[in-house]
Amino acid sequence: MSTRLPATPLDALNISPVLAAVVKTIHVFADIFGFWNSPPEKAAADFEDMSLLDKIYWGYKSKKPVRRSGRNLNKNSMSRENTREIILPENFVKQRALTLAAVGDLIKVEGLEHSQDLLYKDIEALIFSKDVIYGNLESQLTRQELSSYTFSDKEAPPLCCSMDQYQALRRHNGRSFDVFHTATNHTMDMGEEGFDTTLEQLAADGILDVGTNRTPAEQAQCRVFEKNGIKLGFISATYGLNGKPLPRGREFAVNVVKFHPGGERSESAELDLLQQQMADCRQKNCDFIIASLHWGYEYEFFPRLHQQEIAHQLAEEGVDLIVSHHPHVIQPLEYYRPRRGTSRVVPIAYSLGNLTSSFSAPHLVLSGVLNVTIAKGTAGEKECALVEEAAVFPVVQTEESVDGNDRLRIQPLEALKHKDENLLNQYADLVLGVNKDNKGE
Repeated sequence: MSTRLPATPLDALNISPVLAAVVKTIHVFADIFGFWNSPPEKAAADFEDMSLLDKIYWGYKSKKPVRRSGRNLNKNSMSRENTREIILPENFVKQRALTLAAVGDLIKVEGLEHSQDLLYKDIEALIFSKDVIYGNLESQLTRQELSSYTFSDKEAPPLCCSMDQYQALRRHNGRSFDVFHTATNHTMDMGEEGFDTTLEQLAADGILDVGTNRTPAEQAQCRVFEKNGIKLGFISATYGLNGKPLPRGREFAVNVVKFHPGGERSESAELDLLQQQMADCRQKNCDFIIASLHWGYEYEFFPRLHQQEIAHQLAEEGVDLIVSHHPHVIQPLEYYRPRRGTSRVVPIAYSLGNLTSSFSAPHLVLSGVLNVTIAKGTAGEKECALVEEAAVFPVVQTEESVDGNDRLRIQPLEALKHKDENLLNQYADLVLGVNKDNKGE
């Protein structure tokens, strides 16, 4: 695995010596008394809402991720015993199908610029053999000088990447991603220039952007991608923008939904924006609705209860697949059966982790690639599109040196078993929902 990169954000922390001593002391007490072994219910998720103690907790779990779930989280449908093949209704007649690959956070890393056509070489079949390829573009493109990736107690670090790094992220041997989610907490890191540069480049490359808008009308609209005679409708939002303001007169530019309670947040998220986008999906006769959500608590291996409740609500209202990102570690894939159709399964990927990571700790280079097969046909006299298969495959970012250049490579976790079997056990225990070492139920 990568060794030249800092292990965790704590190794890239830029704070005063006095505050560093305070942080270290509190972390020692957390180790001794274990008060952060389970997720604190009142901790804020949004940077602008965080107290100093919340930020110290954030730093602690970036090094020692939270292995237990919060209270009342329903993990019954998160077990690794769930079959990857979903039983379709007996009267369903399949007429066509579409395969989709979804990956987690695409983050700039030094060495990406030398990794073109190597980065995805070992997982090419998991991603680039699929009909539709989706990812979360976490780093903004910019013509400005690239910022250093350091953390402080005052502000979140800016995420931006060079054009060469972006090209290595977006394509492999001539095949490119089809859809990028662009509404993240880092969307405004490089200001209006970074926002515009990113959207202009995606348009030039023929990549559909999801979550950002060029006009006010687009904010309430879905994004449509059609392949194999199946029309996908994407709805999307991010929980926030790290306190960065939207440009005056362009408040519509990013889809923001205040998902998380805490700070000045209400106890329940206002889902009006997503519901408007869902209505637009129906208006445009989309066959299948995908919710692309940037939310959650970083460095925690399970979603929070309020996230599960929102995800289930969206599934009941018409969403067919939920793909989420932001926690920077992997979280379970849930197979939810909505009451609106007993034969329908809505996969919910709460977090696929970092496909590319600026850090080298095992939990930060471990991620998942989601593969979904969507079948369209008829059930009786009704036309519908259903999930036929859904599975997450664990992969790991590794590093090698070629001709004096550090190059990144993503490999299947199984291929590394002989090198680090403990890493494979972490995936089985924590991502697939096994309850070992998890007493937070």
